[in-house]
Amino acid sequence: MRRKTFFIPCILLGTAFACSTIKPVSEQNKPEQEVVTNNVLSEIDTLASTAETTAPASATDTLAFLKLHQVDVRYNLNDSINTTFSNNLDSLLHLWYVKHSNKTNQYTKNEATYVSEKLSDSIYIDRLSQIPSLIDLSYNKIVKNYIELYSKKRRSQVEYMMGMSEYYFPIFEEILDKEGLPQELKYLPIIESALNPKALSRAGASGLWQFMYGTGKMYKLDVNSFVDERRDPVKASYAAVKYLKDMYKVYGNWHLVIAAYNCGPGNVNKAIRRSGGKRNYWDIYYRLPRETRGYVPAFIAAIYTFNFHKEHNLFPKPSSLPVACDTLMIDETLHFDQISKVINIPKEQLRELNPQYRADIIPGGKKAYALKIPMEYTSNFINMQDSIFAYKKEYYFSQRDKVVNPRDRYQKFAHVTPKGKAKVFYKVKPGDAVGLIASWFHVRTSDLRYWNNIRRNLIKVGQNLVVYVPKSKGSYYKSFNSMTYTQKQATRGKTVPSASAKTKSSVKNTTRYNGSYVYYTVRRGDNFWTIAKKFPGISNYDIMKINNISNAKSLKVGQKLKIKPKS
Repeated sequence: MRRKTFFIPCILLGTAFACSTIKPVSEQNKPEQEVVTNNVLSEIDTLASTAETTAPASATDTLAFLKLHQVDVRYNLNDSINTTFSNNLDSLLHLWYVKHSNKTNQYTKNEATYVSEKLSDSIYIDRLSQIPSLIDLSYNKIVKNYIELYSKKRRSQVEYMMGMSEYYFPIFEEILDKEGLPQELKYLPIIESALNPKALSRAGASGLWQFMYGTGKMYKLDVNSFVDERRDPVKASYAAVKYLKDMYKVYGNWHLVIAAYNCGPGNVNKAIRRSGGKRNYWDIYYRLPRETRGYVPAFIAAIYTFNFHKEHNLFPKPSSLPVACDTLMIDETLHFDQISKVINIPKEQLRELNPQYRADIIPGGKKAYALKIPMEYTSNFINMQDSIFAYKKEYYFSQRDKVVNPRDRYQKFAHVTPKGKAKVFYKVKPGDAVGLIASWFHVRTSDLRYWNNIRRNLIKVGQNLVVYVPKSKGSYYKSFNSMTYTQKQATRGKTVPSASAKTKSSVKNTTRYNGSYVYYTVRRGDNFWTIAKKFPGISNYDIMKINNISNAKSLKVGQKLKIKPKS
């Protein structure tokens, strides 16, 4: 199998800086991966302390704390392959790779028709013994069934996974080596997700390593509306390695660790208790959940198949992922379309290399996010970064409606313009009301409120109101701004009495002469000042004094007031 590793120097940018990198949904019936809570850990620690094989007291980043176990050959064990596992293997691969990967390389292999041959158990045992592994590569009929599933029944899917492994395995290998764990664990994502970074299980587990939301948060994987780091090949791999190390401290047995990774330590502990405290995977096999039983056999079969693929005439199918790529740290909000349009990189390739971004948006701002691009585009990105960030920025990231200033609420209101109407403005004058204005322009009051975002009929003098009128009468309605109140009322056939007539009529109707005083009957809206205006030479204080009133707000409708002595 071809191994791709490369090293690229770190480049400092203005708004982004590039760093070197090693190359780095369908439903999957996977039980929920449990978070190791304090209660579970205490239970596991108690179990581990009484077991024959105990975990090391402290972890190190070397292989020294790992224990070698003899290969456990159990010929008598047998079980059928879980149909859900084989079905998921089909769907996970075809949904992502076949439909979303554009193959750019010609797939070549030996054209001779492969003839399936029945191999003896001794051949499988001998080949497994040749693989350098810190993890038990046990062999029995269950393992054999999964080997035949990969090498005979799902040959095409295996070749797709082998092609993708040339991109993903270097990522896993580097992180496993850095953390001091066996390299064979790089095959776990094959069983978990078929190397599909966007795989999503029914229980909600996501990514190459199939992290549940809670477990991902526990291991510092960020999940929000824009980013799901469970899909990030690098960050999710670091989190998975930490989880595996935590499990090994508990069990000290890689088979049990791998089983716990799939079904959670709680289910493994139950199987151990129900088996009388036995800690060999094959002893507790039938005590595990059915969907987990085939997990370790499938893992062993994957290791065998990838190491002896040539013997079964299996060869990697090339993928569209690049041979080498760079990592750019982006600290501004950026859309994949902006990158694609400016430097002419296919947006689909950006999605394949950066599956953690859920909406094609890198949400810069608070912190920098990683963007992987093929190495041949790095120079263009650096040279054109200003153009990339500026390209249609207002279109992709409009700031208008994100933060609303209450003082600008009126200006920001947008309404639907009626078709076939002319737009005119009317400036509010003293004495105007929403109902009056609507009647003058022959529109509904509700429409006038909607066009101008008016609430509770509150308008201000000097406010410009938008009114939509028939196009043929636009100039006529514009003239309303220069009309008097009487003229506007006249357009409705209403007459307005003069101010003097109003005052005389009001005084006549409310004034009474009784004995030696002139009396006035208080009406709605009256106050001492307006009443005094109706009687020349009389002030509001005169009226309050002659009526022995000290509180100006004590007037009541219908109340009779002395105004002045009768002359």
